[in-house]
Amino acid sequence: MSTAEQHESPGRRTVLRAAVAGGVATAAVAALDAVPARAAESAGGRRFDSDSPRFTLAVLPDTQYLFDADSSDPAPLRETFRYLAADRSEANIAFMTHLGDVTEHGTEDEIRRAAQTFRTLHGKVPYSVLAGNHDIASSTDDQRGDSAYLREFGPRRYASMPTFRGASPDGYNSYHVLRAAGREWLVLALDWRISDKGLGWAQGVLDAHPTLPAVLTTHDLAWAEEDGSASLSGHGQRLWDGLVRGNDQIFLALGGHYWPPGRTVLTNDADNDVHVHITNYQDRYYGGAGMIRTYGFDLVRGVIDVETFAPWFLARDPERRAPLEAETVELIGPADRFSLSIDFDERFRGFSPVAVPKPRPASAVMPRGTVAYWRFDTSGMTTAPDGAPVTDGSVVRDLSGHGNDLTVGRLHASGPEALTWSPDHHPGQPAHASLRFDGGKTPDRGAVLRTGSKAPLNSEKFPRGYTIETFVRLPEPFEGDHSWMGILSWEGRNGDVGKTTGWSPLEPTCSLNLSPERFLQFVVYPHRQDADPTSWSHAVPVGRWMHIAVVNDGRRTVMYVDGSKIARNPAAPSTGIATLGKPFVLGATQFDEAFGQGFYGWIGDTRIVDRPLRTRDFLTPFD
Repeated sequence: MSTAEQHESPGRRTVLRAAVAGGVATAAVAALDAVPARAAESAGGRRFDSDSPRFTLAVLPDTQYLFDADSSDPAPLRETFRYLAADRSEANIAFMTHLGDVTEHGTEDEIRRAAQTFRTLHGKVPYSVLAGNHDIASSTDDQRGDSAYLREFGPRRYASMPTFRGASPDGYNSYHVLRAAGREWLVLALDWRISDKGLGWAQGVLDAHPTLPAVLTTHDLAWAEEDGSASLSGHGQRLWDGLVRGNDQIFLALGGHYWPPGRTVLTNDADNDVHVHITNYQDRYYGGAGMIRTYGFDLVRGVIDVETFAPWFLARDPERRAPLEAETVELIGPADRFSLSIDFDERFRGFSPVAVPKPRPASAVMPRGTVAYWRFDTSGMTTAPDGAPVTDGSVVRDLSGHGNDLTVGRLHASGPEALTWSPDHHPGQPAHASLRFDGGKTPDRGAVLRTGSKAPLNSEKFPRGYTIETFVRLPEPFEGDHSWMGILSWEGRNGDVGKTTGWSPLEPTCSLNLSPERFLQFVVYPHRQDADPTSWSHAVPVGRWMHIAVVNDGRRTVMYVDGSKIARNPAAPSTGIATLGKPFVLGATQFDEAFGQGFYGWIGDTRIVDRPLRTRDFLTPFD
């Protein structure tokens, strides 16, 4: 496709405007369902992690100038495929999709050369290919019948791929189902000119997989201005009206054919965003040199990071790259390198709502060595309506059976609002309940939950190590003065057990606190050493739940936030906790025989185990 073709008379972009055939879908889907389900991984792709929340979709645009009669040079594409295979584990590449115009003229020889090159990727990374206008007779739609392209890139090519699920009866449209980030995704690869029958088939595929988020790929979808702003082409508008806008599953639509590259965001009938992108670099040096675009899905951060580069040039010694190679090795313009912010759960809610995990019974989350476990649902306490005060004297039972029950008490002259019951909870929390603490300063106020004077936990010194876990949510906005508020601690001053190091002899022997900068601070005075090894987190977020774990292996202490080890963990020896036989406290930290302000926010399930646990064994598992 040339740049001139983008703005020539509408006749070159005239599209068929007919209603989608209604009777085709049922028969087509029946044929597709005959394709057996396959395992998520092929023998050559065992390095791909289908459960990781981060994965990559590779997109390969027009390669036609690399297969152009006697000037063909497949070397750049071979290097791209070598790169994808070699980098599959590191980038967690789930799939590669070609956007059409594999060849320049669609001759038997060009198609055969291209097919041989694509075989180098076979069994290493699953992929799809679709026909562009240069691969077939461009005046025809997908009902064109036999062609050199169909013989080499028809359904038989993909039959052994673990992702392949079927093709339209004509063979020019196909679909794949990927398993990535712990769920399934649908990729539709549609012909350059899909017919009404083809649209009916595509609708049938979507109807047969109503909960799968879908990526639509085709050759002619949209064109862009020089500033990268994109608009639907004539054929793209037909696809939008006939398929995309009415199917909320399609959240990303990718096309080639035109240059320069560009993108836009359209709103579908469900009032959700559909990202429409043009990827094509055949106008660049060496026909684009097999340039690849990667879509890095990150379901933890809620983004798709897009990068564009040429592995053929990347593989060369930087000192020996020619000037045009050096300027083409990676593209960093706003149409080539960018990030899309997507709340995946919210975007997919309309067709695939997130299943809320059911509460897990206490018996399922008390491993060997559980010393104490408190939760705020009916298994642990008498609950109340949302926002109702939890009265002084209320008891939260220790579900481990060791007698470390907690009793509620308010600090200073705090009123009923200082502690209320809430159904709010961390998504991975075993119990679907929490306590809302409304602590503060000037004057100091709050509420605490304390073990009884004879509770075994008061004197436990944890010589073999320990794991302390809790779920916490800070309010948003985080208003008022809440500096150095305590989350949990043991009562008693470190000076009373002869500790001479540390910030102050009045400091508790063990406490988890929040600094004015919203850094978590875990400070412990070990049972054996005269030291105060202190772990510090980053500035923790407000407005969302987080899981906090402190793990001691009998030698040193490590803090984890949401399953991730923090940087500022001390290397100093730390064996046990220098407890004094005084109560364990949830909701505040005692200092100088008095409590200051109480905690401000929500606290969920809290568990203490007398040995170090792996992250996968936390209250909410992290692999």
